[in-house]
Amino acid sequence: MENREESPICDMVDLKLKGFNVYELENYASRIPQYNRRDFYKVALLTCRGIVHYADKSIELNGTLLFFANPHVPYSFELLSEKQTGYSCLFTERFLTTGERLQSLQESPLFKIGGNPVFAVSGTQKEEIEAMFIKMLAEQSSDYLYKNDLIRNYINLIIHQALKMQPLENYSRHKNAPARIASLFLELLERQFPIESTERPLRLKTAQDYAQNLSVHVNHLNRSVKEVTGKSTTAHISERVISEAKALLQHTDWSIGEIAYSLGFEYPTYFNNYFKKMTGTVPKSERLNLV
Repeated sequence: MENREESPICDMVDLKLKGFNVYELENYASRIPQYNRRDFYKVALLTCRGIVHYADKSIELNGTLLFFANPHVPYSFELLSEKQTGYSCLFTERFLTTGERLQSLQESPLFKIGGNPVFAVSGTQKEEIEAMFIKMLAEQSSDYLYKNDLIRNYINLIIHQALKMQPLENYSRHKNAPARIASLFLELLERQFPIESTERPLRLKTAQDYAQNLSVHVNHLNRSVKEVTGKSTTAHISERVISEAKALLQHTDWSIGEIAYSLGFEYPTYFNNYFKKMTGTVPKSERLNLV
């Protein structure tokens, strides 16, 4: 059983408000907490044995490692040891990139899509990085007026420590480039859903949007997805948007206009026409049929 008072899940409200949370992992003997929210980056110092499935790779973990997670790339842990220890922190891009630091975290070698997120840590490096996590824990619960600035400095120090390291290369990839690109696209597409709030509308709507986020030419993306799946990039996007539209019609009390906006349509009429073209019926009728 988890200790609710120490669970990072209980701090999600603070995380949303402050843009940051740090916690110790030693109380989680059975699992590493997973987060489905798409707006939080993650840095974790782990000592364990297992496998992390990240984008198109499966990376073997054994020993002490530093892990960087991009909220736009899905990942999961498969633990092979009974216990893991370490520290983890979650933060928004806005929290870390205040002031003059305007470069997107997605452009960083540590967080970019297609990069390697796992770094082997030596004994000395572990002590140095662990000390920074301990200081972040102390500052998080302090009343110091400028504690967020200190926490940002500690995160940046950890990032610079990682930039000095060589990434762990013990992983398996898809055998060819089209399969890798298609896999990244499908995972990034699924990462955009579910739509949880009308205030957070769908961000990536076209094949060009996905190509830019994957740092590939849109023609290369389209060819790869078509070759591997037999369907076009646009077809995959359309099917997923319609699937989400049906779920929102069924499981929310949002108006048709709110659903349209949340899915990236400027006007409800555009959404109505799109929905009818794809399904043969209008959203209002779809909702009535579900009652």
